[in-house]
Amino acid sequence: MISRFTPCIERKGLRGAAIAVLALFACLALSLPAARADAVASANAAYARGDYIGAVKILTPLALRGNARAQAFLGFMYENGYGAPQAYTAAADYYVQAAISGNPFGQAMLGLMYDKGHGVPQDFVLAYKWLNLAAARAARHDRDYFLRLRNAVASKMSPAQIAEGQYLALCWVPGSP
Repeated sequence: MISRFTPCIERKGLRGAAIAVLALFACLALSLPAARADAVASANAAYARGDYIGAVKILTPLALRGNARAQAFLGFMYENGYGAPQAYTAAADYYVQAAISGNPFGQAMLGLMYDKGHGVPQDFVLAYKWLNLAAARAARHDRDYFLRLRNAVASKMSPAQIAEGQYLALCWVPGSP
């Protein structure tokens, strides 16, 4: 504890040490997201090399800690049986987590799972909702593709079902199913 009787030099030394500790914590905190991004990039590189098991090993801890990109990627791996057994239910679970976080790829893939009834009950309204959200949140090069998928689902729906899907998408907020 610093008292008013502590010499000025000691106070400055303690203040400097406190600033150094805070700076260290700030640097560590700022470097964590970059490490996660690097890990997802490493998983992507492993996938590109055909090392699917390695990609799953990298993605799993990230996905379990809530990284939405890792969750969506891992869902894709489970859906297609790359580096993990093909398991639609596990894929849908990872897609749900990514979609709730607002990841457009996770939202689109969850929409397709609802469209096909893979890992979730077939539901065109929910398929439309998630594909509509994905299209709204996606980068330009993905948006057109997601819109085509959404419109393909809409071709199987009545106008009332489309309106319901639009309403669900309009009411959705990140963090909610």
